[in-house]
Amino acid sequence: MIDRDRLEAIVREAGRIAMAGWPGDGHVLEHWEKTPGSPVSAADIEVDSFLKRELSSLLPSAGWLSEETADSPARQGHELVWLVDPIDGTRDFIAGRDGWAISVALVNTRRPLLGLLYAPARCRDAGGEFWYGEAGKGSSRNGVPLRASHRDTLAGARVPAKKLASEDADLTLVSQPNSIALRMALIAANEADLLATLRWGYEWDIAAAGLIAREAGAAVTDAFGKPLNYNKHDPRAFGVLVSSPAIHEAAVERLADRARRFSA
Repeated sequence: MIDRDRLEAIVREAGRIAMAGWPGDGHVLEHWEKTPGSPVSAADIEVDSFLKRELSSLLPSAGWLSEETADSPARQGHELVWLVDPIDGTRDFIAGRDGWAISVALVNTRRPLLGLLYAPARCRDAGGEFWYGEAGKGSSRNGVPLRASHRDTLAGARVPAKKLASEDADLTLVSQPNSIALRMALIAANEADLLATLRWGYEWDIAAAGLIAREAGAAVTDAFGKPLNYNKHDPRAFGVLVSSPAIHEAAVERLADRARRFSA
C-alpha cells in the first residue's frame, strides 16, 4: 500500500529541514507563541508544509490532521488519515536541546497502521534516532527490534519526568525529553517503565508513538485505561498511559482519582 522507503525518505528529509533551523547547531530561529504557553517556530511551519505536500502526494486518498494546519471536518470523510506533529517537543527544539521529534502516523478507521518518529538531534553519530512501527509487525529503532519494559511491580518503576507527586515517591525518575512521543517511545525501548499524563492532549502527539510502544509489547491507553481512538470529530484525549503490561492496572488505579479530578 505504501512505499516504505519513500515514506522514510520523506520523514528523514523533514528532519533535515528542521535541523537547518535548530538552535543547537548555532542557527538563529524565529519563534513566537500561538497562544500563551504554546510556542511555535518557523521550523514547525516549514516542516508541516513539506510533510503535507509530500505525504499527500504519496497517498492522495488520505486525509490530514496536524498540529500546525487548520483542522477541517473533511478529514472524517477519509478512511485513511495522516496524523502529524511536525516538531513534537518545540520547547526543547527552541532551546537547542535534543528532546524533540517529528511524528507521523497513518490511521485507518481510528486505528494506527504506521507510526514513525524521527529525532535527528539525538544519537547523531547514527544519523539520529529513527523509530518505526507497523500494526501487527512490530517496531524498531534504527532497525533494531524493540521489546518494551516487562517490569511487574509499580514501586520503583522508571518514569521520564522532572519531578514526582508526593504520592508517587516510590517511583524512579529518568531523563525526560520535552517530546511526549519520545517519552512514550522510551517505554517501547525498555528505557522507562511508565509514562502517564493527566491533561488534555491531541491525537497528533501520541498516534505514532502509541503504535510503536504497543507493537513493542507495551500497554497503551488513555489516563482512565480506555482504548485510544483517532480521527475523532474532537481530536483530543484526556491523558495517555503507557507502561509495562504487568503494572498497567495498578497505574490506572493509582491515577484514577487524579484523572477524574483533572479531567472535570
